[in-house]
Amino acid sequence: MTDQVVEPEVGRSRPRKEDARLVTGQTNWTDNITVNGLLHLAILRSPMAHARIDRIDVAPARERPGVVAAFTGQDLAEGLGSLPCAWPVTEDIVLPDHPPIAVDEVRYAGDPVAVVVARDRYAAADALEAVEVDYTPLPPVLDLEAALAEDAPLVHSDKGTNRCYVWPLATGESYAAVRERADVVLKRRYLQQRLIPNAMEPRAVVVTPLAASGEYTLYSATQIPHILRIMLAVVTGIPEQKLRVIAPDVGGGFGSKLQVYGEEALALTVARRLGRPVKWTESRSEGYLATHHGRGMIQDIEIAATSEGRLLGLKVDLLADMGAYLMLVTPGIPILGAFMYPAIYKMDAYDFTCTGVFTTRTPTDAYRGAGRPEATYAIERIMDELAVELDLDPLELRRLNWIRHEEFPYTSIAGLTYDSGNYEAATDKALALFGYDKLRAEQADRNRRGDLVRLGIGVSTYTEMCGLAPSRVLRDLRYAAGGWEAASIRMLPTGKVEVVTGTSPHGQGHVTCWSQIAADVLGVPFEDIEVVHGDTRAAPQGMDTYGSRSLVVGGSAVHHAAQKVVEKARKVAAHLLEASEHDLEFTHGVFSVKGSPEARRTIQEVAFETFSSHDLPDGMEPTINAEHLVDPDNFSYPHGTHLCAVEVDTETGRTTIRSYVCVDDVGSVINPMIVEGQVHGGVAQGIAQALYEEAVYDDEGNLVSGTMADYLVPSAVDLPEFVTDRTETPATSNPLGSKGVGESGTIASTPAVVNAVVDALRPLGVTEVRMPCTPQRVWEALRSARAADGSARSGEEASA
Repeated sequence: MTDQVVEPEVGRSRPRKEDARLVTGQTNWTDNITVNGLLHLAILRSPMAHARIDRIDVAPARERPGVVAAFTGQDLAEGLGSLPCAWPVTEDIVLPDHPPIAVDEVRYAGDPVAVVVARDRYAAADALEAVEVDYTPLPPVLDLEAALAEDAPLVHSDKGTNRCYVWPLATGESYAAVRERADVVLKRRYLQQRLIPNAMEPRAVVVTPLAASGEYTLYSATQIPHILRIMLAVVTGIPEQKLRVIAPDVGGGFGSKLQVYGEEALALTVARRLGRPVKWTESRSEGYLATHHGRGMIQDIEIAATSEGRLLGLKVDLLADMGAYLMLVTPGIPILGAFMYPAIYKMDAYDFTCTGVFTTRTPTDAYRGAGRPEATYAIERIMDELAVELDLDPLELRRLNWIRHEEFPYTSIAGLTYDSGNYEAATDKALALFGYDKLRAEQADRNRRGDLVRLGIGVSTYTEMCGLAPSRVLRDLRYAAGGWEAASIRMLPTGKVEVVTGTSPHGQGHVTCWSQIAADVLGVPFEDIEVVHGDTRAAPQGMDTYGSRSLVVGGSAVHHAAQKVVEKARKVAAHLLEASEHDLEFTHGVFSVKGSPEARRTIQEVAFETFSSHDLPDGMEPTINAEHLVDPDNFSYPHGTHLCAVEVDTETGRTTIRSYVCVDDVGSVINPMIVEGQVHGGVAQGIAQALYEEAVYDDEGNLVSGTMADYLVPSAVDLPEFVTDRTETPATSNPLGSKGVGESGTIASTPAVVNAVVDALRPLGVTEVRMPCTPQRVWEALRSARAADGSARSGEEASA
């Protein structure tokens, strides 16, 4: 073995190890997988939002060429349970059954009603046309407020209500009391439109049965192979130890693959029934109907303050659209946001209530940020409104109220303990990069001249809770699972290393970052480390990937496991060098005796000696492998300041982003290049909500934005050049000092952009533009403002 000196890896912009395979097409997407005898599954979906199934006949489909089988919901009902909801947020929550395939009633357009299995996907898709279904239409339930009326039609008639739950949180003083002493009270209503996740890879499932032993291997484009395995065992009755779940290469998720979908349960059930491998891959338009949606919320926000601008209290009332069913964490998504509405601000009272509402639309669930973007949007929008009311610069108002850096750790009014941060430093750096004062001067000049193209400046100062954990907090929130994470380190006899992680990547760069973490602790070359993930047999323990938890929790587990390897190796090295463990130094992968540097062993040499086990300390097992499970004591709290300048054409309503600056504090950075990529992607998705994306339904509950021609996903040409930078206040809740970065850009960017749009139009009388701020909506807001101004002038003239 050669003695190799390894320079520190953490903090280096290493090109991603995983990219070579991805960019050259040597990938293993689920849809690429093929096995002998593979059958293809196609699903007939309801064209109606709400209807009773009077008759369904799949016999004609069975006669089509290439068709092997066809099933109704009734055919598959035996042995197929309800899809799980792991987050019943209140004791009295309404939990309707959620069959993977409808039996008697459909409750959203896209609800599965029949399954066809054929020798190829085209034959299966064609045979769907032969399935005969008679429906009796039932009233759709679409409006959240109308759904709560006593005489409203019911999504689930056996439950007697469309109200899913009411979840309250009141902290600090009484909000009513602080409202009484406030000089200014503002109330605003904000609408969070539904969003449709658009991962580059559609969802797909392949199931291969081993009939002789009753074992099944399920490949899925999923973020959660470990959770999926447990839940599918519960839904299908297949023993968990007989079920192996593999997430191969996964082409993006954004929360849409943080789910236990009916298609996965159906594919497993059909494979079990037929004893043959089956595959299902969604079409893009099918995904728009059947992949869960994000957001979908009415936010009534009230804020109370003094005339000087000091915040006194915040009141939040939400109506959250659950859709037709509760999926894995549907009810909990708005609750995650509950703790973030006070954001980075100090106040005396906080009153929050969320009401979950069933509708006859596609179920909602996690989408990048999951509750936190909605909260940040509301508080940052109303802070801008309060600044206008008090005639303060929006940044001046924020400075008056945010937690100062010397006050950390700080327990917010919502009850979270923010461990570290420096909002002043991030904001000052962002202002310098943005040229804030110069842009404000230009804006004033253009407003004086009455330019047709107006300049607007938007501010968003945010924080978020991520690194989803700790388990005891999740218990108190009634979440069924824990927040721990697992990792193990295997030192191979040849000196190479396998890092086994319970997190499952889908674009975040886990393989690269975990290699960097392990390389630094073990002192072995970055290139000598492989990362094993996404397979419940190869990596049997884990809680998977979501909520910006992978690095903060999973990376910490890798760090601790590597440290355990070093300590085990120390015992062997001390024995081989005939020295005390306490006399050994370990630097860059080399154990040496203090004062005798020529007496040394590399950790790779120790690995081989352990493998041979010829000369180990008495009583020691012949291994230096180690594993570690982490259950953090706290969440982590990234923060930052995002600034956006837009130009709005008042004749056409078109908004163009002129400049965008963001300075984020994500704690200690493992790989700056990967952080940069995560920020860029997150900001793009936040801008998309602000300006482009919306799931639109007609009055009958049909999704009318069900293709990429109707649902506007911005491309690179629609986005500006981003100016990004960082400040760094390490987290104290994990050994890496990291805070998470996967969702920050999405959380911060949407209010920055909308604040900029409204700021541009405010001199023309516009105080609100509903998202997405499309040219039509901007134009209509301007027209309404002009009409209101004309009416006011007429009224003044009449009075005169």
